Amino acid sequence: MDLYGLIGRSLKHSFSGDYFAKKFEKEKIDASYQLFESEDIPDLKELLAKNPELRGLNVTIPYKRQLIQQMDELNEVAETVGGINVVDVHRKNGSVKLRGYNTDVYGIEMSLKPLIEKREQLRALILGTGGAAHAVAYVLRKWGIYYYYVSRNPRKLIELNYTWLTPKIIEDYQLIINTTPLGMYPHVETFPEIPYDKLTKDHILFDLVYNPEETVFLKKGKAQGAQTKNGLEMLHLQAEESWKIWKKNRK
Repeated sequence: MDLYGLIGRSLKHSFSGDYFAKKFEKEKIDASYQLFESEDIPDLKELLAKNPELRGLNVTIPYKRQLIQQMDELNEVAETVGGINVVDVHRKNGSVKLRGYNTDVYGIEMSLKPLIEKREQLRALILGTGGAAHAVAYVLRKWGIYYYYVSRNPRKLIELNYTWLTPKIIEDYQLIINTTPLGMYPHVETFPEIPYDKLTKDHILFDLVYNPEETVFLKKGKAQGAQTKNGLEMLHLQAEESWKIWKKNRK
């Protein structure tokens, strides 16, 4: 039986295991899905040696950028983004090749598009600077939307500190996307420190967190009349794209 899995630091409340288990059962696919928690950057070759039936991996926080160095090949999107969330394990004649992909971009694009397609001259704030943040930036560049990253420790000109978010910036940047784990279960009381009282009905808040269904970030935005959406649809979309990649390798 083929094995697929998820690599990340804390996976107890991940949706992926249950999602793929149900998918495999419903579609009568002879495969299983396993969670591989790792406190440090995992050695994928070592993991593959221990699990010779492993055919593909999803990658989540905080290894989307670090594991690029272990790939033998990257698709164009992953290379441009500088982060992967899918690894295809290609085994042939005793050799193993790891191919890195980014399906977060597809999930973000398809999930975010209905919210912004009627808006003109929209500007965005991306909360966070990790692998998911760079996938968001890729989509925004594709659409011609100007953006800033927001970070507690800004290191580049395109990055702002949370304390620099003036009322004018919030007024001008009406699309705000949370790519940090703030608000994610079990730390549901946490949220990005932005001036929520300056939000209006013209703002759009998109949170890549999906558990809980409505984070404090989204609740605070909704209280100000902002349009809100969580990351569950995006997660479903990227998961199905992951399977399409792995399915090719099963043939």
